[in-house]
Amino acid sequence: MTKVAELVAARYGTETAYCGDMEADGAIRQILSRGSQRHFTDQPVPDDLLKVLLACAQSAPAKSDLQQYSIVVVRDATKLKALGEMNTGMDWPTKAPVFLAFCADMRRIQRLAAVQGHDHQNNNLDTFMNGVVDASLAMLSFMYAAEGEGLGCCPISQIRNQIDVACEIMELPPGVFPIAGFAVGWPKYETPRVSMRLPQETVVHWDSYDDGDLESQVEDYGRRRHDSSPIGPDKQRHTDKYGVLDFCPWAENVTRQLSLPERAGFAAFLKKHGYDLA
Repeated sequence: MTKVAELVAARYGTETAYCGDMEADGAIRQILSRGSQRHFTDQPVPDDLLKVLLACAQSAPAKSDLQQYSIVVVRDATKLKALGEMNTGMDWPTKAPVFLAFCADMRRIQRLAAVQGHDHQNNNLDTFMNGVVDASLAMLSFMYAAEGEGLGCCPISQIRNQIDVACEIMELPPGVFPIAGFAVGWPKYETPRVSMRLPQETVVHWDSYDDGDLESQVEDYGRRRHDSSPIGPDKQRHTDKYGVLDFCPWAENVTRQLSLPERAGFAAFLKKHGYDLA
């Protein structure tokens, strides 16, 4: 049986001392060895299984039991085609056996407040954040349940590249917007690639925040990641501005990406779409 230490070592790209002889089983094995799937067979996902997975999504915790999210299952061929043509990166997920959009939803409780005769006094930044977190937790619960049943999954942030178009295609009213698209299907290839993560010492802080060793930790991580899975020219960001490197460490690539504005109109869209963000 696989040991936890083997899976943790694969996730971090280095040996760890805290796993001992723990055997990897159940949820720990599933999560430590997971990876996103972008290639699916044509085999459909049965409706009954999909509805069970949606029930798993709704089993996630929700802030104050407000349940400020919705899930759109997109099946209409015209809508899928339109979503796929929105921008680069949306063509393949919309061809998956199942495509979902996980959405923050302020509208539902606004409508219920009117029905109950109460004022809704919380159209603010906190409600925006609560809806995003609720939708994210639901998506995570769906993903782990689906992967536990042998399905492959991949969240899709590109749906927000033209979020106004996505909302129009899916007929999302004011107060409802997608935090992510989500592709689901039976994986074409059995074993997904495990993405090496930042060292635990960089991400986890005990009692107080400490990034005193950030540069050395991330430099070591960049070399480990390059040795395992180099960032090739096709994955390097903004090569027209920065050129192509033989050795492109993770920190170089992600800071390249964020050196140019991304989705700069998002706040303006949200305000137009019903969110005050006050």
